[in-house]
Amino acid sequence: MDTDALLGAAAILAEARRVVVFTGAGISAESGVPTFRDDLTGLWALYEAEELATPEAFHRDPDLVWGWYEWRRNRVRRAEPNAGHFATAAIEAMVPGSVVITQNVDDLHERAGSPAPLHLHGSLFAPRCIGPDAHPFTGTLPDPPADAGADGDPDAAADAEPDPEADPDADGRRVPPPRCLACGMLVRPGVVWFGEVLPAAAWTGANEAAANCDVLLTVGTSGVVYPAAELPRIARRTGATVIQVNPAPTALDVVSTINLRGAAAEVLPALVAAAR
Repeated sequence: MDTDALLGAAAILAEARRVVVFTGAGISAESGVPTFRDDLTGLWALYEAEELATPEAFHRDPDLVWGWYEWRRNRVRRAEPNAGHFATAAIEAMVPGSVVITQNVDDLHERAGSPAPLHLHGSLFAPRCIGPDAHPFTGTLPDPPADAGADGDPDAAADAEPDPEADPDADGRRVPPPRCLACGMLVRPGVVWFGEVLPAAAWTGANEAAANCDVLLTVGTSGVVYPAAELPRIARRTGATVIQVNPAPTALDVVSTINLRGAAAEVLPALVAAAR
């Protein structure tokens, strides 16, 4: 880590009045949460991500798609927020009015103390019905599949080498989705699938935050997934200082005023300590 760059970034953060922390898959990967493409193991290795992450896939085989997302949700349940998540919450405490914007569908920011992160790509923990009113599901989500193992671990069966000839039904990974308590329609995962637009409220809030901040920290994102990747560029165009935290070069190097090389769990706590 470049000490001079870190101290320069800390001095800017210490004077900030409106901060945005924009996070991507990298910060959650440090907690052991894989991306959805990396989660295609076990039974799911028989499928492409596009076969499981579209509205068409859910309508074609809702039990298969719901089973995959339940499997992913249970993996997240066992992960813990890392020091980068806690440092993000510390920045919010240091600079009142800070906004956390995340591309991640887990709840690690919330568990680390961030009160209301904007989830641009939805959340595994906010399922809703497929009806026209998209009612939030208020019931109890299903337990892990019965064949998950004696300890209820949904990875137990899926960690085995998949048999390409096996019937997915026999694997027990299909899980029927619940029904909406308000309208009776099927409940779907609350994530943004291929071909869907970002949640309007989250996207509007993110744009406003990026356009009105004086510091934007971009953490663990490659900066190539649009429209989310436009946010650091909006901040830079409106005069904000963009500070990037990432172990490797990204498309945001040219947008960032300061590039801090390193893992979020290492750089963000050091940045907060120096800013204080």
